[in-house]
Amino acid sequence: MSHTIELDFSLRAARLDAVPVIDISPLRRGPGQAVPGKVAMVEAIGRACREIGFFYAVGHGVPQAQIDAVYAQARRFFDLPEALKGQIAIERSSCHRGWFRLGSENLDPAKQDAGDFKEGLKIGRDLAPDHERVRAGLPLHGPNQWPDLPGWRDVMQAYYDEMVELGRRVIGGFALALGLDEAFFEPLLGITMTTLAPLHYPPQTGRITERQIGAGAHTDYGCLTLLHQDAAGGLQVRRRDGVWLDAPPLPGSFVVNIGDMMERWSNGVFRSTPHRVVNVSGADRYALPFFFDPDFHAPVECLPTCLVEGQAPRFRPTTAGVHMLEKIAESFAYTRGKVDSPRPA
Repeated sequence: MSHTIELDFSLRAARLDAVPVIDISPLRRGPGQAVPGKVAMVEAIGRACREIGFFYAVGHGVPQAQIDAVYAQARRFFDLPEALKGQIAIERSSCHRGWFRLGSENLDPAKQDAGDFKEGLKIGRDLAPDHERVRAGLPLHGPNQWPDLPGWRDVMQAYYDEMVELGRRVIGGFALALGLDEAFFEPLLGITMTTLAPLHYPPQTGRITERQIGAGAHTDYGCLTLLHQDAAGGLQVRRRDGVWLDAPPLPGSFVVNIGDMMERWSNGVFRSTPHRVVNVSGADRYALPFFFDPDFHAPVECLPTCLVEGQAPRFRPTTAGVHMLEKIAESFAYTRGKVDSPRPA
C-alpha cells in the first residue's frame, strides 16, 4: 500500500557530504600496538570529531549475523500488544530500564509538543539486587526488565557484551586523537553505564512537521554512541552552518557520534552535534543505538591535552552519574522529582 508523505520544508536535508567513513580495524589489535594504518586512522577520527562529531565506522568486527539476530528479536518484542510490553514498562523500573511507549520520550522539548514518534527499550548493565551498588541505592544501577520471550535475553545480552568491547576500543581511539595514551580512559570506565536501546519508529504519513518527528533535534547525553540503523534511513546530522545532512545507512558500518559528556571532557575540542530522525520511508524503521558511558563516579573535567595555557575550562567539573541524571530528567518526564541525590557505593 502506498502512502502520501508531505515533508515540512524545515525538515528537508541535503545529501550527505561531510560524514567520513573510517576503518577502525587497527583498534582491534589492542592498546599500544603498532598497526599499519593506525596513525592515519587516529588523524581521521580526530578530524571527524572536531569538525562534525560523526563518522561511519567500518572494520569494527561485529558479525552481521549477530546484528541481524538482534533486529529480529527487537521486532519480535515491538510486535507484541501494548499490554504485554507494558509488563516491563520503564516506569516500573528503579534504574531506568525497560520499555517506553510511543511519545513518552521527548528529545527536543523546545520544538516538539507531542513527544518523539518512536517507542524503545533500555537495556543496561544487569546488576543483581544484592550487588553493593544496588543495595546502596545508586541511581541507574540495578536489574534489567526482560520480556518473557524464549531466547530473547540471550541474544540481547550477547550483543550488549560485544558492544561494550567495541566501545572500549573506540574510546581508546578517541584518547589517541586527543593526544593521550590509548588506555587513558580505562581507569574511568569501572562499572560502565552502557545502554543498548532498540528503537521502533512506526511509519508516518500525510504532512510531517516539527510538531512530531521520529526523534527531535538533540545531542546525545553521554560519552559516545554506536548506532546501527536499518535500511529505512531517516537520520539527519546538522552541519556547523546549520544545514541538515542526510546520514543514510551504509552497509557494514556503525554510525559513531560524540555525546555531551565527551564534549565536556575535551573542553569543546570534540563536538556533540545535533541530529534528528525523520522517517519518510512509509515503513517501520528500527535502529540499535548503543550508548557507551563510563563509571557513575568518573570525574568529567577538562582533559590535560585540551586546555590552552592561561585559558579557563569551558565547562564546570562534574561526574558522569550526575551529568547523566540531569540529562535523563530533561527527556523523560516520569523521572522528574523521583531521583534522589546519588549516594556513594
